[in-house]
This record gives sequence, structure tokens and C-alpha cells, in this order.
Amino acid sequence: MELKSTNQYLRMTVRFLEVARRQYNVGLWATVAVLLSRPRRGRVVVNVGELNRLLNDGDVVVVPGKVLGDGELSKRVTVAAWSFSRTALMKIKAAGGEALSIPELVRRMPKPSGVKIIT
Repeated sequence: MELKSTNQYLRMTVRFLEVARRQYNVGLWATVAVLLSRPRRGRVVVNVGELNRLLNDGDVVVVPGKVLGDGELSKRVTVAAWSFSRTALMKIKAAGGEALSIPELVRRMPKPSGVKIIT
């Protein structure tokens, strides 16, 4: 897959996900790589209020885009995303949740079971 972004961290993340997909034989990582390879205007943008509505306590979710801080979060969730706004980070941590980069999640859960993806 050809990634046209000049952001080196994004390019490394996509390559890392492609290697993880081959190494662990997990299609979720390939899906996340494809979604991150979209142009910036086509990437996912999610507010914490929407996460609160969609998720349950203890859920693990991947957001192949940015998490913004609009709304309230009252559930303990683990969120892995390409980027977070400061407000979103504060609200996730205040609710007892955890915010991770996508490579961190891959290292913790190479063969994810029950991981949800927000598209």
C-alpha cells in the first residue's frame, strides 16, 4: 500500500502495523493500517462523548484517527489512537481510562481479542 504522507511517524506506524499483521496473522492491524493511510481529511475523528455512548466499561478500542475532547466520558476504557487532543487525554484519564498510541496497543495485545475499531 502506498502512503503519500510526509509524516515520518505516520509512515513508520503504518509499516509497523503491516509487519504486525504478517507476524501475528491478525487482519485488524491491516485494517487499521489502511484507515491510517487515508488522506488526513478522510481519517476518523471521534469525540469522547461518542466513545461514552458506544463503549462499555473495560472496553479496548482503536481509533485510526484523532480523539477530541467534546462531551463527557464516564466509563473506564482503553483508547488507542493516532492522536489525542489535550482535553480528550484529560477526560480519558479522569474517567480512569487509558490513552495509548496504536503501536503501544499492538505491543501489549499482539493478538487482540475483543478490541473494537471505530471507523
